[in-house]
Amino acid sequence: MEHDLPSVKSWKSLVKRRNNPQDGGKLSWKMKPFMALMCTVLLIFWYKTTNIQYEQTQFEESDYPFEMAKESEPVSEKLKGLPYGIIQPRSDLELKPLWSSNTLRSKGGKLTNRNLLAIPVGLKQKDNVDALVQKFLPANFTVILFHYDGNMDQWWDLEWSSKAIHIVAHNQTKWWFAKRFLHPDIVSIYDYVFLWDEDLGVENFNPQKYLRIVKAAGLEISQPALHPNSTEVHHRITVRSRTKVFHRRVYDSRGNMKCSNASEGPPCTGFVEGMAPVFSRSAWFCTWNLIQNDLVHGWGMDMKLGYCAQGDRSKKVGIVDSEYIFHQGIQTLGGSGYPDKKNSARSGVSRLSLFYHPNSHFLAQIRRQSTWELQTFKERWNRAVEEDKNWLDRSSSTRNRIGNNRRFKRSSVISSLLQRHAEETTK
Repeated sequence: MEHDLPSVKSWKSLVKRRNNPQDGGKLSWKMKPFMALMCTVLLIFWYKTTNIQYEQTQFEESDYPFEMAKESEPVSEKLKGLPYGIIQPRSDLELKPLWSSNTLRSKGGKLTNRNLLAIPVGLKQKDNVDALVQKFLPANFTVILFHYDGNMDQWWDLEWSSKAIHIVAHNQTKWWFAKRFLHPDIVSIYDYVFLWDEDLGVENFNPQKYLRIVKAAGLEISQPALHPNSTEVHHRITVRSRTKVFHRRVYDSRGNMKCSNASEGPPCTGFVEGMAPVFSRSAWFCTWNLIQNDLVHGWGMDMKLGYCAQGDRSKKVGIVDSEYIFHQGIQTLGGSGYPDKKNSARSGVSRLSLFYHPNSHFLAQIRRQSTWELQTFKERWNRAVEEDKNWLDRSSSTRNRIGNNRRFKRSSVISSLLQRHAEETTK
């Protein structure tokens, strides 16, 4: 028992030491440097851990923005075998030489092209496409041609053809190509994406002046105005105004669609057509996600593009008047079986299919398919709106409608209270 319990003398000495302020002070002063060192180490560890977690979160959000949250975790797991600094999740459409000089290497491969021109092309429109591309080359655009007729080899005689990117897929539409080859991670280096048809006259169009106007006006989605004498004009808002540099809305009292100051949706405002749209980087990221992978004709999508304008579509979407184009509507692709304007103009893609199927039977099939796609797109949109409880329609018309409903409900409540008060008074 003597060895198990401390003696009374040792207990007294321990109590004496604890009650002695001088000894306690010496002990605390000895501990302070150690405690300070420990706190510093813990702070550094906490900072490093938090910083790594933050960088990992930023990496997943910025480099995989099109992945749903529930799908982003497996992506990081698949990459954990690589050191963070070696990962390059994006690419571009810039052609690279097989070898380069020391001077080029020292520049680090800096990219100078920051805008992209993408056109679906057929051989019968070669001359017009040549004139169109010639307008964009001085502005240092990257050019990509989608050959829907398979005739790529006959373009090599053009001087600029070897500097362009050529993709061949028989009888496919513009939106089919765009969905598969203009992924946001591939075109993210470009400030603006021009996704144009091949039958546009550009004698009165300058890409550099156009972009200066778009940037100054803050337009995320735009198109050059159409010459009034264009072969195909489907909406008044796209027609050029001679007195304006650009416009965002149209006033029209003719026909079934009345456009006035009260109009806050397409095609009166916040609208561009599918023949010559121009997208900012952010707007294209949204638009690419809007394009349905299996609906290749794009019908109905023009009415929803304003939702990708990164803000109020009545302000962020516009038509540039001072730099305008001529929509030729050349009927070369369809041969003798060209459809009527009303049906062919909805998306400008039916002509692509007519290259192979010029007879009336196939025209009817194409129209039927396009009409089905339009209905399917509308149904998907409505279903998505209904199912997504967190989605908020930020269009000004919806905000006003909500405000009007609230004012109506408020006035109804006030009226009912006044009526009840009057009834009680008469009693």
